Amino acid sequence: MAEQSQYEELARQLRGVGAVKRDLARSLPQECSSGSAAVLALLHHHGQMRMSRLAELLTIDMSVTSRHVAHAADRGWLERQPDPLDKRSRLLSISPAGSELLREISDRYVDMLSDTLKDWSDEDVGRLTELLARLHNSFGDCRSRGGRQLPEAPTSRTPA
Repeated sequence: MAEQSQYEELARQLRGVGAVKRDLARSLPQECSSGSAAVLALLHHHGQMRMSRLAELLTIDMSVTSRHVAHAADRGWLERQPDPLDKRSRLLSISPAGSELLREISDRYVDMLSDTLKDWSDEDVGRLTELLARLHNSFGDCRSRGGRQLPEAPTSRTPA
């Protein structure tokens, strides 16, 4: 097992991943927020679903999910259809226009990464990809389990 200082440095580096994600988000088309892109990516990956499932996968509140869905639906990027099992609910799915936008976003991300990492070797890019996939797999699909619980902080009290 690695030393505590290595985990502390890893935590600092992972905070830096947030900055990388923000830089990548700047390459999104002007009319597409990162929230809309996330909605489209999940619908593309998981297929048709209810808004409640989408909110669960996004790990955000239903009202925020609803705003992202409305934004995407208003632009024709997703479709809402009655749920045959519950006529009060709607099933969401990505539209052809949404699929096209997702391909454009992917192309923009790939272009930005290839430009930014042009001085990296193929082996370095491959190793980073491998390690990030391994990190993701180590955490598993936290969204399907409701997230991971943080360990309890040690206390200075002695048990009674």
